Amino acid sequence: MCHLTESFTLGVLMVAVFCVSKTMDQSVSLQKTRKSTNLQYGFYRKKCEKAEHIVLSTMRKLTSENSETPALLLRLVFHDCFIRGCDASILLKDPTNAGQSETEATPNLTLKGLEMIDIIKQKLENECPGTVSCADILVLAARDGITLMGGPFYPLLTGRRDSTESFYGDSFQGIPSSEDEIRNIVGIFKRKGFSKRETVALLGGHSIGSINCSIIQHRVENFRGTGKPDDTLDDDWLKQLTSKCNNKQRHSSQSSSSLLEKSKNNRKTKSNQKLSSSIPMGIMFDLHYFQDVLRGRGLLFSDQQLMKDPTTADAVRNYASGDGSDFRIDFIQVMAKLSNLGVLTGSQGQVRINCSKVNRT
Repeated sequence: MCHLTESFTLGVLMVAVFCVSKTMDQSVSLQKTRKSTNLQYGFYRKKCEKAEHIVLSTMRKLTSENSETPALLLRLVFHDCFIRGCDASILLKDPTNAGQSETEATPNLTLKGLEMIDIIKQKLENECPGTVSCADILVLAARDGITLMGGPFYPLLTGRRDSTESFYGDSFQGIPSSEDEIRNIVGIFKRKGFSKRETVALLGGHSIGSINCSIIQHRVENFRGTGKPDDTLDDDWLKQLTSKCNNKQRHSSQSSSSLLEKSKNNRKTKSNQKLSSSIPMGIMFDLHYFQDVLRGRGLLFSDQQLMKDPTTADAVRNYASGDGSDFRIDFIQVMAKLSNLGVLTGSQGQVRINCSKVNRT
């Protein structure tokens, strides 16, 4: 079994790549992905030598100012890549103001952190104008954010290009809901090429960030219109959630809220309370998400559904135990895989000067 250190030397990068390719088939598959997408390690080495350093240093500053930053950007990556691919289409605003950008679609209404990508982009434009794509910035920033929260560093191929259109209609399909049952969850991920174990590993990103009580209000008060709490909630956990989120004023919940909905919500709840996926602070990337699900304390209904399928339940048990090596190695692989979904390269798309707008020729 591979054990990764936190030292980002070339040797460690080589170990990380080796750990991703746990079998010959996986190694061959990764090589095919690299070849077919025209992505490469160190794409900006000659074009913008300081690019990845600028992303990391800016993420350090942003995270020191707002500890939610890594979770917000991880969720942005998921929503971007699961629509048409990792092309930064999620960052585009509708120039006609007709509400047709991806962020205007119901599953994306609570996305946050777009302005943080703009901050990083501006620093890169100052250093290397028109060189580093918004799509690369997004996946690099999310990776660095995970690392800053104690998660594993994983090498990323770069050279993505940015989409010239936003896919509003597609945003209503393919983003899992926090109310989805396990068969729907694994079905959505399977269509994107993820196994059940990979699905569980990716959902381990729920170990960081926070969630507003309005997102889980229905679970503790009126689950699916029954007038009763969700019966999958552990009794003691239900009492704790009810106490923390006791709000007699009803809030309409969004049925299509995302599995990665760990950002702060615009809606107001009593004391504007936020919860992590664990009663302890949950501010570090670790195993508490899986340990909570194993104890019947998944924060979202969809989290707890992982125990309803033998394969996903086995993965939860595996990740919840031991020193975390299995989870961290699998997470490296699944994040690299997610970050390579449907990328644009070469002459496809463009490198946007402003991440929210298409370049005009």
